[in-house]
Amino acid sequence: MPDPVDPSKPPEPSKPAASAPRPVRGKMPPVDQLKDRPLGRVLIKMGCLTREQVHQALAVQQEQKNKKINTPLGQILLELELINARDLNFALAAQRGFESVDLEGRDIPPEIIKLIPAQMATVYRVIPLTHDTATNTLAIALDSPENFRVVDDLKTLMGFKVVAYIAEAGALAKLLQRYYENKQESMADLMSEIGTDETLAQLQNRGDSIDLEMLKDLAESNPVKRLLNMVLMQAIKERASDVHFEPFEHEFKMRYRIDGVLYEMVPPPKYIALAISSRIKVMANLDIAERRLPQDGRIPLVVHNHPIDLRVAVLPTVFGESIVLRILDRSNVSLDLDKLGMRDEDLSVFRQLVDKPNGIVLVTGPTGSGKTTTLYAALNELNSVEDKLITTEDPVEYDIDGIVQVQIRPEVELTFARCLRSILRQDPDIVLVGEIRDKETAEIATQASLTGHLVFSTLHTNDAPSAIARMLDLGVEPFLITATLEGVLAQRLCRRICVNCKEEFQPSEEQLMELELLPADVKGKTFYHGRGCGACNNTGYKGRLAICEVMVLDDEMREMIMNHASTNILRNAAKKRGMRTLRQSGLLGIFEGLTTIEEVVKQTIVEE
Repeated sequence: MPDPVDPSKPPEPSKPAASAPRPVRGKMPPVDQLKDRPLGRVLIKMGCLTREQVHQALAVQQEQKNKKINTPLGQILLELELINARDLNFALAAQRGFESVDLEGRDIPPEIIKLIPAQMATVYRVIPLTHDTATNTLAIALDSPENFRVVDDLKTLMGFKVVAYIAEAGALAKLLQRYYENKQESMADLMSEIGTDETLAQLQNRGDSIDLEMLKDLAESNPVKRLLNMVLMQAIKERASDVHFEPFEHEFKMRYRIDGVLYEMVPPPKYIALAISSRIKVMANLDIAERRLPQDGRIPLVVHNHPIDLRVAVLPTVFGESIVLRILDRSNVSLDLDKLGMRDEDLSVFRQLVDKPNGIVLVTGPTGSGKTTTLYAALNELNSVEDKLITTEDPVEYDIDGIVQVQIRPEVELTFARCLRSILRQDPDIVLVGEIRDKETAEIATQASLTGHLVFSTLHTNDAPSAIARMLDLGVEPFLITATLEGVLAQRLCRRICVNCKEEFQPSEEQLMELELLPADVKGKTFYHGRGCGACNNTGYKGRLAICEVMVLDDEMREMIMNHASTNILRNAAKKRGMRTLRQSGLLGIFEGLTTIEEVVKQTIVEE
């Protein structure tokens, strides 16, 4: 049996694959002589290429550059069949400073394999090799230098110091299959292990009388790390938007929010609540000793090569700390107006608002209704070299290249109003204010639009016409509203019917009454719902659909606002001008078989 890898020493050089046309590591010098060197130089030193072959590939690359085509040198070498993919992988790894390791015939002890949960090993494509308990250093093998971010994620999620080596992809795949395939750890198995863990058992009946050293030990408990890892991986896989950890008097709940609805998981023992909160705080670089005050932090991860940001909010409660992790997955959000699910007519009107040279455009709705995503999509469409875009947000949820984004920090008195004042001295063309919360912010936003800027912002109101009353409540003068406000988009998110288990059904009279419809009103209409299947976790729903109402102000409506017209009068005036209300938009979704009566009733109010 081969000797295990010692993380403090480089492993023996890899042996060439039998199918390789030339030795990959035959004459390979130490990696410190190859790190940060040009790729061609690395391959020459590895004995894979001659200088003439490198110059030949560079000449091809230059020809393509002259045609405005940028092709990486490695790809050109592959196309010219001067090297194979394995050569390139090891060369790129050496260029980044990775040593390589030969996994052929290697046996890994069960206690080492257990250090990385099966789900994590398969998602990140890593194999643990050795573990130095004195320094908590874990040696791992990767199959690609592009996967280097796993080092940071393993440190964050599992608390190890990590040393990474590059291995041949086929050999690593065999070990993954051998040690992890069909060995996914279940929540029940993990709960059983937690119940027998001696360190965690010390928490029973301890209350809050726990010193800092014990908190640190709890945060490093392997069963707790694996439990959190399993919960997070499952949440990301299920496309959950939030994970809730909630302590109560006699139990500790863990819940996912998927498509706006909370689902409960198997609850862990109540006494490990403190261990879980301590581990999350360590991951988010928060103060584990502080249990009296709220704390906020973030945990950056990269899963399946997608950057994922976990926003951590810790809130002290009567029975311990309630923690919510907001999962921000850029790959899960389409920042494209055409893909938000708006109806074509609504999208056309909203685009006209977005294309205005100045003025204020508001998006309203409750928390979690997709306001920020809609505004980001609008900014993404307007993002060009000719215009300067600046946002002020709390928090900055998604990073967009080409847009200057500012994080609000109330603890140092960096408020929306103060930030907005400074932004206007930065010569912007388009400004996004995360939320208009007070009179000062509202007035500066109106002043910004009067001086030629296009301003986007959000408000918390039930529908589009209510935004006028909200602005007046904040103390904004009616003449400022009429001079600056161009339009308001109100939106909600309704769950979509799962396409795999969608079936027709006949609604009862009571259900129709909830929509204020009579059987005669729906004659010839077909209604659908989801039966429930494995694809939708037996909920009958998969994904969400945006329903919108867009109110555009014209001269007559501005005159009404100046005369202090009520919200009902404004709503009726907007409807006469073609505004489709949220309820009407929801009804169209029902008749098209996209959503259900229950969802539309839950998300919309009846117009008075």
